[in-house]
Amino acid sequence: PPAVFPLSCTVQNYSWGKLGLASEVAKLLASSDPLVQIQPDRPYAELWMGAHPRGDAIIRDNRIPQRTLGQWIADNPACLGAKVKDTFEGHLPFLFKVLSVNTALSIQAHPNKELAAKLHAQFPEHYPDANHKPEMAIALTPFEGLCGFRPVAEIVSFLQSVPELRALIGEVAAEQLERSGSDDPRGVSAALRVCFTRLMKSEKKFFVDQLNMLVKRISQEVAEGKDTSGSNGELLLRLHSQYPGDIGCFTIYFLNLVRLEPGEAMFLGANEPHAYLHGDCVECMACSDNTVRAGLTPKFIDVLTLCEMLNYTPAPSSSKIFPAAQSQLDPNVYLYDPPVPDFAIMRIEIPSSIKLYLVSAVDSASILLVIQGAAVGTSTATASEIPLCRGSVLFISANESVSLQLSSPDGMLLFRACCLL
Repeated sequence: PPAVFPLSCTVQNYSWGKLGLASEVAKLLASSDPLVQIQPDRPYAELWMGAHPRGDAIIRDNRIPQRTLGQWIADNPACLGAKVKDTFEGHLPFLFKVLSVNTALSIQAHPNKELAAKLHAQFPEHYPDANHKPEMAIALTPFEGLCGFRPVAEIVSFLQSVPELRALIGEVAAEQLERSGSDDPRGVSAALRVCFTRLMKSEKKFFVDQLNMLVKRISQEVAEGKDTSGSNGELLLRLHSQYPGDIGCFTIYFLNLVRLEPGEAMFLGANEPHAYLHGDCVECMACSDNTVRAGLTPKFIDVLTLCEMLNYTPAPSSSKIFPAAQSQLDPNVYLYDPPVPDFAIMRIEIPSSIKLYLVSAVDSASILLVIQGAAVGTSTATASEIPLCRGSVLFISANESVSLQLSSPDGMLLFRACCLL
């Protein structure tokens, strides 16, 4: 059977997505399929490239009897590669995505394997599977997110300059954090846990009043032309306009604001609190749909579980940027290889001087996404030529290479998700 074939992928229209052709997801879709009608007032939030049951990609090759990628993998598990097939029990271990974020996603964390299994057993309607969900995001456009706890000095500085925050946390907890010393990391984490839990569990009426006071005060300062950076004013007003009266607005004083330039990445391990705020990215994750949420969201909120499970280790925002390593074998390839076995991502930048390029074989199944440029792809496994352009998605079985004959004048930019065991 053909081991390399194009895919038609599922779009998720979540409310936080960018609208119409402002969305990278919509632009990729429109470019890859001229028949698609993009609706200008509809959010195009996520493109799912994989075999997840809630978004199984459709195979675009009429020589293949199976309709979806999930069905094809189930019938041809060897395509995963021997090691991946055995380790992940015949399933594609990752889900590859493009995200276009217009308004903030909920403050969330993804459970580790043990907790995921426990939550799934106790509350299957809210936690649909028993898998863990580490994830990595690589910016396509300038990208902003909240990620991990800030260094304590930054949090303490906010506690001192934002009285409404201090009121919610309470004097006892605030002083405990102020007194905690860097020589005692467990004491720091314990104090941080107390402060954050106090915030997240504050009485609704009380925190809405405090939030309104804070928003009013910062709005006045902005109107008077004052610098509000000491109270993170710009971000507070932006989140409050998106989610008025939401406790999540206060988390900006605890979590790092991470800004990524195109090509920069962040890795989110299990139990790392995070929220994407704005921008477009490619994302890869272990194939799971579990999320524990607490704020900036209209969805099911599980504050207790979230506060219990989080990793309360403070670290500067610069430490959240995950470096790509240029490949020794091919200088056009940059590898993002996170500390989990489920997935890795390659960024492939083909310069305009190269007209014939070989996408080399790896020993796992992979999914290739074209962000820029055009080419005709051929592989030993596929007798026919596969036209590739911006938005094209290609499934490549393990140990198969694809030869690209470039037709675009200015090279190509590709992202490839795979599993490097």
